[in-house]
Amino acid sequence: MSSQTKPTRPKAKPTPLAAPTAPTKEDLARYRENLQGEIDAIALYSLLVKKETSQTLKDFYTRMARVEQVHADVWSGLLEDAGVNTKGMHPAWRARALMFIARHFGPSLVVPTIAEREAADEAMYDEQPEALARMPGDERSHARLFRELAQGRGVEGGTIARIEGRHRGSGGNQLRAAVLGANDGLISNLSLSMGVAGASGGGHAVLVAGFAGLLAGALSMAIGEWLSVQSARELYAHQVRVEREELLMVPDEEEEELTLIYQSKGLTAEQARVMSKSIVGGDLGRAVDTLAREELGIDPDALGGSAWVAASTSFLLFALGAIVPLAPFIFASGMAAVVASIVVSAMALMVVGAAITIVTGSSVLLTGGRQVLLGMVAASITFGLGTIVGHAVG
Repeated sequence: MSSQTKPTRPKAKPTPLAAPTAPTKEDLARYRENLQGEIDAIALYSLLVKKETSQTLKDFYTRMARVEQVHADVWSGLLEDAGVNTKGMHPAWRARALMFIARHFGPSLVVPTIAEREAADEAMYDEQPEALARMPGDERSHARLFRELAQGRGVEGGTIARIEGRHRGSGGNQLRAAVLGANDGLISNLSLSMGVAGASGGGHAVLVAGFAGLLAGALSMAIGEWLSVQSARELYAHQVRVEREELLMVPDEEEEELTLIYQSKGLTAEQARVMSKSIVGGDLGRAVDTLAREELGIDPDALGGSAWVAASTSFLLFALGAIVPLAPFIFASGMAAVVASIVVSAMALMVVGAAITIVTGSSVLLTGGRQVLLGMVAASITFGLGTIVGHAVG
């Protein structure tokens, strides 16, 4: 071999495995859709880096953003090679909505939604020949990492509690729950108001019945949520107490269970046994905390969240939706108020449908139109029944 130093070749930019020489309009639309998704992800992850307090999660989101930037470079390069200007592309409205929520209310409301979207998109590059060889694996890795986070593995328990907002066994996606809570109030009180309006001709009886329905529905939702969360907290507290008693009475069995859990996570039998023995044989509080997280999937510090916070949130969300169809009757009466109530309720239902698409990623027109249609069908049925009952009573 020559002693002379070989010239260093400049690093080549990542290129697709099989980029077409002349992309069709459909190809360009697909490239643009892919690039938009990557731009959305980069913006979201970059914001989460700023909002998170855990350095572990900061590093995680930073790595995710870097990977998505590599993907974005591929699609922007293909588009620019075809003469398409990508400089003006910015995060889409769904991503901006999630960023607004994360910025003002914290990451815990949006991270479950992002995790669901990553899971839904994990195979998106499998059949795209222009994708880099690493890209399908990257998407699967992202989905897997989010699943690990959601299941309480790979990050400390307090971090997982912030990601989930509440324990995974006691509730689902908070953003979806918030939207559906407002939707329940809107449709139920719209139906009630239209029924009374049909019977009374849109008089002040609608206000009385509507506010009674608002209060009754909101209280019912709040009490139900309080009972649900409080019952979950009591169950988790009981399970933690049982775990503590078992640790005192049969520490060998608890050590064996913890060993099997660590082996299932990839440790060797010897590594798992050493770690389990160290935990079980150490501080009792630390051992109970570890067993609760690893064996039961419970965060002893959170125990499913605050029942009072859950109840007040449910009350406010239901009331927020329920006030919409009543608002016109505060300022008017008769058919003018009925028509105005239907119009503002239809607009609100469209907004609810659009909000749902933040979680599902489906078409705004399709989902929003479906919400409006269902709401109007319910209002029409109750208005018709109210009219019949009103005439019969009269």
